[in-house]
Amino acid sequence: MIRDLTDDEARAALVLKWGQTEPGVIPAWVAEMDYATADVLTDALVDAVRASRTGYPPYESGGELGRAYSEWAQRHVGHTVDPDHVVPVVDVSQGMRLALDVLSEDAPVVLPVPAYPPQLDLAEITGRERVDLVLDPDSERAGIDLDALEAALRDGARTLVLTQPHNPWGRVFTRAELERIRDVVVRYGARVISDEIHAPLVLPGAEHVPYLSLDGTADHAVALVAASKAFNTAGLKCAQLVTGDDATRDRIFAAPMTRNDSWSTLGVVASVAAYDLGDPWLAALIERLDQQRTLLADLLAEHLPDARTRPLEATYLAWLDLRAYGHRDPAATCLNRGKVRLAPGHDYHPGSAGHVRLNIATSPERLTEIVRRMATALSGQSGMMLR
Repeated sequence: MIRDLTDDEARAALVLKWGQTEPGVIPAWVAEMDYATADVLTDALVDAVRASRTGYPPYESGGELGRAYSEWAQRHVGHTVDPDHVVPVVDVSQGMRLALDVLSEDAPVVLPVPAYPPQLDLAEITGRERVDLVLDPDSERAGIDLDALEAALRDGARTLVLTQPHNPWGRVFTRAELERIRDVVVRYGARVISDEIHAPLVLPGAEHVPYLSLDGTADHAVALVAASKAFNTAGLKCAQLVTGDDATRDRIFAAPMTRNDSWSTLGVVASVAAYDLGDPWLAALIERLDQQRTLLADLLAEHLPDARTRPLEATYLAWLDLRAYGHRDPAATCLNRGKVRLAPGHDYHPGSAGHVRLNIATSPERLTEIVRRMATALSGQSGMMLR
């Protein structure tokens, strides 16, 4: 069910990832997949356009979107969600900003880093200070430093931005880890905004636990979810903010419309189709991504044996430690000398020199060529070296 786009098809379809990458360069940077859209989404969107469903979406919680997500969450992660607690938002980043503006105290925001780049600016654009929980690049397993989290909350921070599954770490936090985070947060009367957009992309061997499924979280947390990352529909603009109780839902919904508008009718159509009809395609996607992560491990062992990476538990985004090859900005070196476009580590945190994020959601042939080109580029001595 997963069809690889040809180079020409990808350049026409993925106007950012491929369209803004020079010909001859293989793009493996932004989080879009080189796969054709699932037929169930294409059919739903074509039917909607033919029916002229191109006007405003209803401004409501629940509805068809809430119903579809609630049923998906029950099927896939065993989480019982009240459909009326599901509020549409334009995308996950804007939904996080809405939650900060409406729900959080005017106090510092804690962010585990390296982090998805738009999250780095969330605190500042809402008038707050950002407190970083910096992942030790040499740690065996990426995790939240609970002592550092408690110190930040003790010093006055009142919101934790939690990304789980994590981008770019590739981690799926366990129930025990999340419960320990909850206990620290509750101790200080803080709030959690949980970005769970990658929940559909948990790979075999791991299990996603929604933060709101934990006891004692309904009154201090919201989650941001979407079908867009798993089904490649970011341009259709529709995510969902999930609340745990009526009071939180009512505070979000009472915000002025200008703080939460611009999700699209076609985005709702695609999301409902994905949640209702997309299970077979999603299962095929997970199988492909599982194969790709195995292929990546084999390719790194063969071509870049000094690269370090933790096990990829979710997402199609591998966080690679390439410091052993001596380049401060290996992404720039790979682009200039290898004609491969990667996401540079410093985009995710200024202290992430020597790291890159690699998108593996492509064909096996492209992934093989990507790693070969990386190896050729990094084996040379040009580029700014680590000091």
